[in-house]
Amino acid sequence: MTDLAGLWRHTPRLTVLAMAVLLIAGGLMAVASETAYREEKVGDVEVQTRILAATVTAALSFNDRSTAGEYLAALSASPEFQAAGVYDGSSKLFAAYTAPGMKPVPPVAEPPGHHFDDDILTVSVPVMQDGHRIGSVSLRTELESFVRRAERYVGMALLLAMTVLIVLVLGAAQAALARANRDLAERARDLSSANEALNAEIAEREKVEAALRQSQKMEAMGQLTGGIAHDFNNLLQALSSCLQLVGRRAKQPSIQPLLETGQQAIDRGAKLVQQLMAFARHQTLRPEPMDVRDRLLGMADLLTRAIRADITLETEVEPGLWPVEVDPTQFELAILNLTVNARDAMPDGGRLRVTARNRPAEGGGPDLVQVTVSDTGTGMDEEVKARVFEPFFTTKEVGKGSGLGLAQVYGFTRQSSGRVEIDSAPGRGTAVSLFLPRTVKPVAVPVAERTQGTAQASGRRLLLVEDDPIVGSMVAAALDEIGYAVLRAANAEEALALLSDGDQHIDILFSDVVMPGAMNGVDLAHAARRLRPGLPVVLTTGYSEDIARIEGVRVLPKPYRVGALAELLDTALAAGGAPAHPAA
Repeated sequence: MTDLAGLWRHTPRLTVLAMAVLLIAGGLMAVASETAYREEKVGDVEVQTRILAATVTAALSFNDRSTAGEYLAALSASPEFQAAGVYDGSSKLFAAYTAPGMKPVPPVAEPPGHHFDDDILTVSVPVMQDGHRIGSVSLRTELESFVRRAERYVGMALLLAMTVLIVLVLGAAQAALARANRDLAERARDLSSANEALNAEIAEREKVEAALRQSQKMEAMGQLTGGIAHDFNNLLQALSSCLQLVGRRAKQPSIQPLLETGQQAIDRGAKLVQQLMAFARHQTLRPEPMDVRDRLLGMADLLTRAIRADITLETEVEPGLWPVEVDPTQFELAILNLTVNARDAMPDGGRLRVTARNRPAEGGGPDLVQVTVSDTGTGMDEEVKARVFEPFFTTKEVGKGSGLGLAQVYGFTRQSSGRVEIDSAPGRGTAVSLFLPRTVKPVAVPVAERTQGTAQASGRRLLLVEDDPIVGSMVAAALDEIGYAVLRAANAEEALALLSDGDQHIDILFSDVVMPGAMNGVDLAHAARRLRPGLPVVLTTGYSEDIARIEGVRVLPKPYRVGALAELLDTALAAGGAPAHPAA
């Protein structure tokens, strides 16, 4: 008790000392918070400025002031930005935006970095393209008012006040502690008895909760096991029935459909396992070391079919051409897109040249392989050339082009760590060059594609449903080489009209899943099987195969090789039996 009394006598001095320490600590915390806020604001605005710099890169490259102005005008949606400016390579103002009532940006670019003017923050970053500075972007914003920032420090003030109050009360609490100890000793005996009763109650509750959890787990496992058992019982029943019928008819020709039915049951079992364990798939590029020479020469027949008879195709490949690491399917699609664009640019005929040559490293850059598709067509003016790689931009008539062909070329090349250059002028034709980095990885020996006709394909008529004209032309050409007679439809409605025509002989249907219009490929498959029972159907999709799961219908994931397509079509025809005709 004597020690407690001595402590109480020193409480006022301790209180003053504690208050002083806490005030100093509170001030340091406020300063640190203000500094952290400014650094965080600088970081946020710098990110926004770099995003804006990336956005206007194309506009600066093509000297498009109106587009740069549109990008800056979009800043009006955020009231925190006062002004912004885009400057060209000579640091002169290229485009600007100023919020109403605010001071405009200076006519000359400010040095890169950031600076504060009271509560005004300005951040400037360079605009880079292919490692070169082509301009700069400046963004000005106003910091949050000091009053609002001070509100964030209220918590610190409350903590400080509570701490001081605790120190003041501490002395009185120490004095009261002695009295509380006497009462506590008296109540300890009662509390011990209460604790024992409480522990017994807690133990009993834990037992009840454990039993409940076990019951719920067992119920869930029972439901899951019952569902799986039901599905597997159905599969086993189908297999058992098939085996019994096979045993009875082992000498009859009908054994093949019975075995096919058994295989379908096995496929359903595999599907069940996939439903329990699979993850959603997202299609991405699949780069691999590729021989550009072999790929271009192998495309010669396809490109010939993509152009017209009044256009001459020339292919020139430099000896010893380096390999590149790209997605082969996307590379072929890019070359085909450029070929189709060149064909459309030569309405009166002309010459189409596809060349490939090595470009040794310059200025410390990588070795490149340059693939160029050039034509002698109408060419482009500067305005069209500046926008030609934009998605959905097209100079063709409505309904004649989606404007995605050159956008695919640009996106594929950039994603492959390369670049695209275009050289064109009205009346001089167009040359589009893809610069792809050389790879030192070995090129795998390609598996021979099935381009020869097969017994299943010979004399068969295939209905191809594909809304993309480029993909449709490529697939139709490949199927023609295999030996199919191809009948094409651009959407599900056109395909249904052909299927409904009793005079149209169709042996197999091959359709994309995602198509414009009210019906997709899955809906078309159902309708086709109602119109022509027994008609073999094969679907293809670039998305998850699960969206196209139909019993008896095969799905081919995109991108695919001709050999895989030929094998799947052969399998479908072999399982489908005799050609199907419209239902009466």
